[in-house]
Parts: sequence; C-alpha cells; structure tokens
Amino acid sequence: MNAMAALDSYLARPWLRHYPEGVPESVEIPPCSVVDLFDEATAAEPECVAILFHGRRVRHRELREGADRLAAAFAALGVGKGDRVALFLVNSPQFVIAYFAALKCGAVVTPISPVYTSHEVRHQLSDSGARVAVCQDLLYETLARSGVPLEAVVVTGMDEYLPAHRRLLVTTPLGRWFGSGARVQLPRAAGVYRWSELLAAPAPAPPRVAIDPGCDLAALPYTGGTTGNPKGAMLTHANLVAASTIARALFPGLVPGREVALAFLPFFHIYGQVVIMLNGLLQRNLLVLLTTPDTEAMLEAIERHRVTLFYGVPTLYEYLKDHRDTSKVDWRRLKLILSGADTLHETTASDWRRRTGAGILEGYGLTETAAISHVNPVERPKAGSFGCPVPNMWAAVLDPEGGQAVPLGEVGELVLSGPSVMQGYWNRPEDNARVFIEVAGRRWLRTGDLVRMDEEGYFHFYDRAKDLIKYRGYSVFAKDVEDVLYAHPHVKAAGVIGVPDPAVGQRIKAIVVLKTDARGKVSEDEIRAWCSARLAEYKVPQIVEFRGELPKTDVGKVSRRELREEATAQRAGAA
Repeated sequence: MNAMAALDSYLARPWLRHYPEGVPESVEIPPCSVVDLFDEATAAEPECVAILFHGRRVRHRELREGADRLAAAFAALGVGKGDRVALFLVNSPQFVIAYFAALKCGAVVTPISPVYTSHEVRHQLSDSGARVAVCQDLLYETLARSGVPLEAVVVTGMDEYLPAHRRLLVTTPLGRWFGSGARVQLPRAAGVYRWSELLAAPAPAPPRVAIDPGCDLAALPYTGGTTGNPKGAMLTHANLVAASTIARALFPGLVPGREVALAFLPFFHIYGQVVIMLNGLLQRNLLVLLTTPDTEAMLEAIERHRVTLFYGVPTLYEYLKDHRDTSKVDWRRLKLILSGADTLHETTASDWRRRTGAGILEGYGLTETAAISHVNPVERPKAGSFGCPVPNMWAAVLDPEGGQAVPLGEVGELVLSGPSVMQGYWNRPEDNARVFIEVAGRRWLRTGDLVRMDEEGYFHFYDRAKDLIKYRGYSVFAKDVEDVLYAHPHVKAAGVIGVPDPAVGQRIKAIVVLKTDARGKVSEDEIRAWCSARLAEYKVPQIVEFRGELPKTDVGKVSRRELREEATAQRAGAA
C-alpha cells in the first residue's frame, strides 16, 4: 500500500460505523464563549445544587454570584483581557469561582499543581507572565518563595466553603487539615488580599468584555514536562466549547442536570478541569467534590450520594480492584466508569470486571486537545484499545520520521485534527513548527504517541515516541514489556526504561513493585524467566530492580522520565 492509499484509509474514518445509536458523526459547535455557557447553565436552575463540598451545598446561584463578584474585584485590581491569572488551589468551590471570574474579565486561567515546589511554581508564573494569582492559604509560602513579582495575590482558606457548624477533618494533597482550625497567618502586605474580603465588598456588575471565541485564549494549562520544562498549551474559548459540546454528544444516555459525578481528580490537570469540572457544570450535573482521592471518602461518597459518573486513572483502578472496601459499592449501578490519562492494562480491566461486575470505558486525550480525542464506543468497547476518535475529530497514523501515512495496522505516530486542538504552545515558535504539520489540506497535531489503527478504526497505544527503547537495532516498546510484567501474579506496578550502553544502544531495565505478600520471595531471575516465556528474547529486561514504590506524575502515571533521570544520576555517581 502506498502512502496516499494509506492516508485514504484514515480519511475514510472507518470508526464512524461503530458509533452508538444517537451519537452523530459531527456536532455543531456553538459560536460562543465559555462564559456564555456558564451563565446559561447557572441561570437555568439557579437553586439547584451544583457542588457538594464535604457537606456544604453550593448552588448555581452562589457560583454565579461569586464569579460575578470576583470578576468585578479582579477588574478593580486591573485584570483585563488577555491577562493571565494563576490558580494555585486544591479542588474547591474557590477554584471553580476563580476560574469563571477570570474568564469574565477576558483573562486567561493558568492552573498550577498544588504539589509543585517553589521552583516549579516560578517557572509557570514566569513563563505564562501571570500578573495575578489566587492561592490557597496553605500554599502562600510556596508562592512567595517562588520570588516572582505579582501585582495581586488573592488568598483563600479551606474553611470558607465548609460547613460552619462542625469541626471537619479534610484530606488534601497537602496532608490532613481541620476545617475549622485557625487560618494561616498572612502578612498585611501590599497586593495581598483576602478572598472573603473581596467577595464581601459591595459588588458592581462584572465587567462587560467582548470575547472572540476562536481567537481569545481561555486557559493556559501546562503539560507534564516529559522532556525539559513544562509548556503552556493555548486553549481558546472555542477549543473548550468544542470539547464540552462533543462530550455531551458522546453519551446520549446521560441526562444533563440529573447526573452525579465524583470529582476528585485534580482540576489543575486537563482531565479534571475539562472532563469533570467544565463538562459537569455546563451540563448542570452535581459534582461531589473531594480535595484528594481518599479511598474511604470516595467509596462512601459514591454510595451516599448515588454517584452515576466515575472518572479515574489506571493506577487508581489497579489499586481499587484489590481494595477490601471496593465491594461496598454497587458499581453496576453507575452509568459511566471512565479511564484516561494513561494506558489501562488489560489485566487491570479484566480483574476489575471480575471483582465489580462492571466494565471500564477507556479513552484518550491530551492537554493539547482539551482532554479527550478518543473513547471506546459504549455499546462496543474493545479490550486493549483506547477507542475511536470522537465526533469532529480526525486521526491518522504517520511515519514519525518521514511524515507519510503508514499502512493500516502498522505502528506510527498519532496525528490529530479537530476543533478542540490547541492553537499552539505559549511562546514556543520552534516547538509549534515541529508539532504542527499540513497534510491533505488539514492542520494536524503530532502527538508524539506511537499507535496503530486496526481495520475497524479502533486505536491501540504502543508508547511515547521518546520512550521507545533501541536495543541492538531492535525497537522495544516499554508498554509491551510492562504489560507482561503487570500480568505476573505478584507484580503490583512496573516501569520499563532504556539505559544507555554503547555496546548495545540501550539496555532494558524493569523497575518492579511487588505485592506486599510477595516481597522478598520473588527474585530477579524469576521476573526475567516470566518475561522470557512471553516475549522475544531481545525484549526481555537485562536489569531488574525491586522497589517499594514508583515515582508518579500528578495524575498517577508511572513517571518514566523520573526513572530515566534516576538511572542517569546513578551512572554519574558510579563513574
């Protein structure tokens, strides 16, 4: 098959014939801003509860009034169209209110991970050019240590949206915190403002700002930084409106305004921010909001509040499938159990189904695509696949070096084109020139992910291009080896990397976490023998290391980047 014929096989979009009944091939994206959709959603049923936060009910009216008041306060502080507003917050009503308040000023939100160090905070603030930050009081010291001059910092405490009548122990990414405890003492410095004081002031009307949805940025989330420093992905209002509109069309069986979602994934990350927060609020669903994935709180909340939508990541499902309390939840009652942000291992999915009687629907997306680009059809999911492109999304597989389409079924780089694809990386013209290409009259995003499409239009993940291991001229996908390791009955987690060796290119190293009852009982030779029976000899790890845990990204992925950095440091120390 030549390159043109191969390209035609992708442009024919064979996945469309597997869309469930009621899911259209394409949807009309309304030409409006995120602010328009938020105002419409909060006005539809103002007294309905939008967020349930550790027992505190926050209604649509309160969200709207809070966003309007804070938008007016932002405007008085000089925040205007195009300015960047940093959100250094845990999951909370304040995150939601600050997010929409900034957008009402025409500003751009750039959420920062609450577990970032001052060095990491410094990079994002400096790179984005943020003028104003909204900060958790427990995080103020980290923000101050970053040393980045800001015109205004709005500080808020957890207790401001917790029930006032009781002392409540809350788990956050920052540790355990008592809801009615004393507030963090802040300096009475110029430019530092209390959230409660700003929202209590007499509120003029929010600013009236003309927004061009297709051109004006709404969000500047930063990528995970798998190589070098994280980069800001420029998402317009149109990108986010498209993502939300398409998500609504994907699941016609869900009823807007009547679903209940457990919202524990971090809102600073694109998965939590768009799939859970934005989609949930714009579809008027109830968000049961937790500050962190505390297992007991999650499982209790699912049953108490009759949750219908559950969004997780593969490492969470791997943990929950063996948890003693997982059976307390009737998982078959839920309408949607979705996995994203990383590859769902087939053993995890099958073990989960055996334990719960419910299936996990796997999807795929990137910060650069406003979260979701693929999902398995509800009525016809395929094991081992992250599904089919969503409506309005085009996908193809190209040779990562030559840029030509590869034949159907062969592995290459996934490229995407659609209305939710970002405008580019913030202040990174060289990166933009590399990741965007023109093919068949379309602008495509190079994802850096190695995949294949089968004859039915389902896509299968192999590896990040940068995680490909070259051993004696052979290409070894780390995921292939990890899948075999995860199938071992005593392996809890695994990460596979290539370690440079001039004699062979890279040696394959497996870092393995054993289940508690197997630690000290399984040898390196046993792990290699397990792999030898299931993999070609050149894919078998030459080095096996046991650990108690693996480094993770903010959303629970095994961080191969950190594993590689550790291996580099070990070699440097041994030299």
